[in-house]
Amino acid sequence: MAKPRIFISSTFYDLRQIRIDLDRFIKEMGYEGVLNELGNIPYGKDERLEEYCYKEISNIDILVSIIGGRYGSDSIYEGNSISQIELRTALELNKQVYVFIEKNVYAEYQTYMLYRENDSTKYRFVDNIKIYEFINVVENLQSNNNIHGFETSADITNYLKDQWAGLFQRFLQEQPRIKEINLLKGIENTSKTLNQLVNFLTEERKDRDTAIQDILLSNHPAMEEVRSLLNVNYRVYFITKDELSEWLSARGYKPSEFDLLFGEDDPYYLYYQTARKKEYTLKVSKDIFNEDGKLKVFTKDEWQDGYIVLDSKKLSKNE
Repeated sequence: MAKPRIFISSTFYDLRQIRIDLDRFIKEMGYEGVLNELGNIPYGKDERLEEYCYKEISNIDILVSIIGGRYGSDSIYEGNSISQIELRTALELNKQVYVFIEKNVYAEYQTYMLYRENDSTKYRFVDNIKIYEFINVVENLQSNNNIHGFETSADITNYLKDQWAGLFQRFLQEQPRIKEINLLKGIENTSKTLNQLVNFLTEERKDRDTAIQDILLSNHPAMEEVRSLLNVNYRVYFITKDELSEWLSARGYKPSEFDLLFGEDDPYYLYYQTARKKEYTLKVSKDIFNEDGKLKVFTKDEWQDGYIVLDSKKLSKNE
């Protein structure tokens, strides 16, 4: 049976007892601990030893990072310790991470934040200021920066016990929802397939099938566009340019005189209305009508936002 694999990342000599206690706790929970000193990391001969530590992190489920007062061994990646690179690797792989900082170190970190511009400041609880620099990086992560102070290994194990119990409880709660989510995804995929089928049949037959043309005209996107732009709360219906003009006239929109006399080259039919100290201009593209003034057939995918446009401007006092 598969078990959660939990990687313990820390400096070794100063935190040896903490690591032993954590390994015991992890085994008591029925999980699998991954600790370098216990031979849990397989090493090859082709790369540096620390590279195999980083590679093993891709095979774990949780990383527990313990930060004390010792910087530890330098990594091959300049400016970082090995334990810092282990944590960075887990974060890059989006593993579940828990960070524990020794309380004296965490308290003195606040002093560092106040005086970090002062290079002469001496710190009591760390042997390298890079520890505080790294804590600052972890604290400023946008996510996955679960940080907790500790004095003893019991502080760590008690916290982890509560956290993992919470994760398990959440898992149980979400199980009944998985079927619902899968059902919704199935419905969504079916809907997409049907839409694709409808679009295909429509494109294939819209110009030669009278029934499909009638359906498309009765649900023409131009009608919904006009209804939405003019804030009409009932269905709008027109088939020809003249029917649209009559309906707009009933709502106070008059065609442009310029459009009637000289507007052959203008790409829009223009309709004006004055209301509430504003002049409204409804622009209707001539491209949506054929030579007889009847609506051309459009599917929703073919329809463009610029076909029908409503502009408005405030009237000056002299108008």
